[in-house]
Amino acid sequence: MGKKKKYYVVWVGMTPGIYKTWDECLQQTKGYPGAKYKSYKSLAEANDAYANGVEYNTPTKSSAKEKITRFHYESLGINMESFCVDAACSGNPGIMEYRGVWTQTSDELFRKGPFKQGTNNIGEFLALVHALAYFNQTGEKMHIYTDSRTAMAWVRNKKVKTTLKQTKDNAVLFAMMDRALHWLKNNTHNHTIEKWNTKEWGEIPADFGRK
Repeated sequence: MGKKKKYYVVWVGMTPGIYKTWDECLQQTKGYPGAKYKSYKSLAEANDAYANGVEYNTPTKSSAKEKITRFHYESLGINMESFCVDAACSGNPGIMEYRGVWTQTSDELFRKGPFKQGTNNIGEFLALVHALAYFNQTGEKMHIYTDSRTAMAWVRNKKVKTTLKQTKDNAVLFAMMDRALHWLKNNTHNHTIEKWNTKEWGEIPADFGRK
């Protein structure tokens, strides 16, 4: 399933109204003093919200926090219409899992694992290839963030450089890596892969929060 369609209501901005994309909404609100806007899942909800006015749609504490996060990301130049991947591993090697989420909402699209005797690098690599293959299948051109330079290099070079030894417990991971490499060597993509700047931006939205 691809990314769900959203509608953006701008009550206070350059030109108040209802917009179909985040970029259009951003053009009306970025840098505008006291801008007021919010996303909705359907056009009917957006029309109702716009008609009732911003006072009627005052954000709850939860949605206000989400808005602050969006403004924070925007100010850093982060692409909000994007996707993030990450992995977590307890030990090296250890129990590993990976996942992918939408940057703007942190909603999870996929999660795999836990796998025995894995490494963080392997998880980051598999998560990145998983995202590439998924968006190739849906036909969406996607901006994908990862905080792993190693995973980016493995994808770019279509080669895994791991010192992990294969055992009966992690054989499934080696099979998954073989499939990932086969996919990379037999497919092309036009997605943008960018390194998430953890030092300046904080933890990537796909982070498991176990540090």
